[in-house]
Amino acid sequence: MKKLLLLSLALIATNVAWSEIIVTDFIGREVKLQKPAQRVVALAPHIVENMFTAGAGDRLVGAVDYSDYPEAAKAIPRIGLSNSFSLEAIVALAPDLVVTWHSGRGTLALGKLASVGITVYASNPKTLDDIPKAIRDYGALTGNDQTANAAATSYEIKLSGLAARYQTTETINVLYQIWNNPIQTINSKHIISHVIQLCGGINAFGESPALAPKLSIESVIAENPDVIIASGMGEEQPEWLQAWEPWRTINAVKNKSLYFIPPDIIQRHTVRLLDGASQMCGHLEHARQQISKNY
Repeated sequence: MKKLLLLSLALIATNVAWSEIIVTDFIGREVKLQKPAQRVVALAPHIVENMFTAGAGDRLVGAVDYSDYPEAAKAIPRIGLSNSFSLEAIVALAPDLVVTWHSGRGTLALGKLASVGITVYASNPKTLDDIPKAIRDYGALTGNDQTANAAATSYEIKLSGLAARYQTTETINVLYQIWNNPIQTINSKHIISHVIQLCGGINAFGESPALAPKLSIESVIAENPDVIIASGMGEEQPEWLQAWEPWRTINAVKNKSLYFIPPDIIQRHTVRLLDGASQMCGHLEHARQQISKNY
């Protein structure tokens, strides 16, 4: 009986080892692995973070600069930037999977890596619903389905809760500012614009053809946003948010609706984006109260 049990377990283990993993990446390619990836290189900070969320942080053997969350990510060897990496350094790490950010110049990575026979997953989340897909895919590719599914489901529940809470609120006009010299914002195709919409806001420059349009002060005055939210470069509120205060004809200034959200929780395509969304929704709700108080 004991021998039969051991034989059965061996057969099960063999079947698992040879069970092909197939997922579809963000550009519609089938990515196949004969077994869960053990050595992964991630070519964007948000990919690194989502790998940890999927329970696969210990599989990361290479990452790009600015991959700083969670704390353990800081110890991963660096191979360059998302759009400027060392192919030789990646090959030397002998990865069985590389996850690229298929955006901008990062799209060039796919061909380079494929040319040397490396399995590549192209990630390009653009909406709030894309984040749990990425996490589940990373879980499948690394054999961490249970952890990844739990994290993705938790995210979806929180997202549904925010949507239900703010879907009937009064709309409010929002300028999200990512830089000051020149003034720069995002259009409706950017994931931050989806956060604004989730919270019952309207992206003041959502119709711009450029993903990150540059603005003149005159165009902001003409649009007259009810809210200005700045991101800056770190955890501290940027000084240039206060630079709006002399422009008192703008509703956001007049109603004291100038706010800050740390960029890491609003500009990265990770589960922490919902922390930024919660702050965004709170700021817009406060701005609505300011408007009703003053009119």
